Amino acid sequence: MTGYARAEQQGPSGRLSWELRSVNHRYLELQFKLPEEFRPMENELRQLATQRVARGKVEAGLRYSRDSGSPEGLQIDPDRLAAVLAAVERVSGQLRTSTAPDPIKVLAWPGVVRSENTQDIAAPLADAMLLFQTALDDFTATRAREGERTRTYLLERLDAMAQIVEKVRIRAPQVREVWLERLRLKLNELGVDIDPARLAQEAAMAAQRLDVDEELSRLDSHFAEVRDTLARDEAIGRRLDFLMQELNREANTLSSKSQDAEMTRSAVEMKVMIEQMREQVQNIE
Repeated sequence: MTGYARAEQQGPSGRLSWELRSVNHRYLELQFKLPEEFRPMENELRQLATQRVARGKVEAGLRYSRDSGSPEGLQIDPDRLAAVLAAVERVSGQLRTSTAPDPIKVLAWPGVVRSENTQDIAAPLADAMLLFQTALDDFTATRAREGERTRTYLLERLDAMAQIVEKVRIRAPQVREVWLERLRLKLNELGVDIDPARLAQEAAMAAQRLDVDEELSRLDSHFAEVRDTLARDEAIGRRLDFLMQELNREANTLSSKSQDAEMTRSAVEMKVMIEQMREQVQNIE
């Protein structure tokens, strides 16, 4: 199921920002994008996520920027600075230039400046964990709202298909009578006398071939099962996926038995709706 959440926090140790997003997926796939110093918490983050999310491809990204603090909070690594300046001087000599290095660029070189807070990562880790839970709450709430909209969509399609089934149920006996009348007319045109018992036998065989009562009853049963499943407060995605397959099977059988253009159109309408429902079901946990 699609979902999105963002949570930010500015604290003494710096700025933290979580971003969670998900797209449709049949199973749960978690991807965490974390700064290197936050990698030790990934397993715990996964456990928290799997307790709240059962399906979908979920990406969770954390951004962290340390508080710059005051100038006294920074330390220069003299050895690293000396190495950088020596390298600059050597390159300048080879290029035969006397341009002085830019102090800001030198300070930006990795390792030249050390923050007194870099060794204490415990506080940012704890803050990131709490902030992740806040983002996860918002994320699951967003998905719940999306789930309710999907539930309404599926129920509307079920109601529409139930109406189609009733139309077919009314139409089916008429189709059998029309077929039998066509058979009588054809025999009259050919001038063929047929034994009434044989005609009754042919009519019975045709009625059996055209009978869709069983398919209609199973469709009604599947409609009820889908409604019951949608009312459950648990993971229902895979069950709904199975029920969509069953609905599609009955619609195909109904189409193959149809000897009437109107019934065929009805079967096609149901197959289109079932496919629409199947696409939405992929979003449900």
